[in-house]
Amino acid sequence: MAKLKYKSAVNQASRLLEATGMASEAAVVTASCIVASDVWGIGSHGLMRLPFYLERLTSGGINSNAKLKEITNLPSLRIFDGESGMGHWQVKKAAEVAANLAHDQGIAAVGIGKSNHCGALGLYVWPMLNKNLVGIVFSNGPAVMPPWGGNKPLLSTSPIAAGVPGKPPTIIDLATSAVARGKIAAKAQKNEALEPGWAFDQLGQPTLDAKVALNGMLAPLGGVKGYALAVLVESLTGALVGPKLAADVPDMFDNKVAHLPQDISHFVIAIKAEALTVDGDNRMEDLSKRIESAGGRLPGKNRKNPFEISEDTEFEITDSVNSEIDAWSSKLL
Repeated sequence: MAKLKYKSAVNQASRLLEATGMASEAAVVTASCIVASDVWGIGSHGLMRLPFYLERLTSGGINSNAKLKEITNLPSLRIFDGESGMGHWQVKKAAEVAANLAHDQGIAAVGIGKSNHCGALGLYVWPMLNKNLVGIVFSNGPAVMPPWGGNKPLLSTSPIAAGVPGKPPTIIDLATSAVARGKIAAKAQKNEALEPGWAFDQLGQPTLDAKVALNGMLAPLGGVKGYALAVLVESLTGALVGPKLAADVPDMFDNKVAHLPQDISHFVIAIKAEALTVDGDNRMEDLSKRIESAGGRLPGKNRKNPFEISEDTEFEITDSVNSEIDAWSSKLL
């Protein structure tokens, strides 16, 4: 394993992104989000993915010069065309816009279409949490999950993230598949077996082989209920925001289609927490204490604010990921 420090890792990643033509501000935000995932312990959405982003940026699948083009402007709703740009900086911006609108309107929603993968979805509840807002984020991606009872992938991992203000805040970040696809890719890199019940091969048969699973399908979280949640996420993103349903989104792990835009969509909702109460009280701290007294742990309790990570914070990545990043550095810098 290679040990890195947050600031130096962000600097290296942002320099690589800038070398593909990305503006400095967008590159720094994107790099910060990528490295924050590693600091959070979600290596499947961290620097492991940087080589795939760079491949897509240099091949044309991601537009390094993208801007957010406003399509819809209503008092509590904004919709943007992401122009095939990197998802990280775009979803962070969407969360900031939603937070500003909700501060005035009480509730707001922001959608971005024609975007790309944005990493760990839980990162983007923080711009809303920091303003005492409830934040909810949805995203779609390439189809990896069949409909309940079906044998053809039609839904993505359909992730959902939510943050509720409190001391500490509650942070929920999950895929509606049994496991995030990034974890399958990480297992494949390490030649590690999967857990039973995670995935199927192309014929719909259960598999423990991560490389087979990457070309197969993922099981839904919690059976038919997880499938129903995945349909909800796909409805709010691919179906309504668009422009692509999950079944039409190119796979970011397949370099043969790195030149094709993914056209992923994201949807963010912000709600003014203090306006929700009927009696003037906020019981989130009480809920947290009751969960802990019952022997549980509040979801996301140990997650650091991703935009306030100390420069000297250390984390580890695999030697293979470190070598891939060094190879890209030699190529681009």
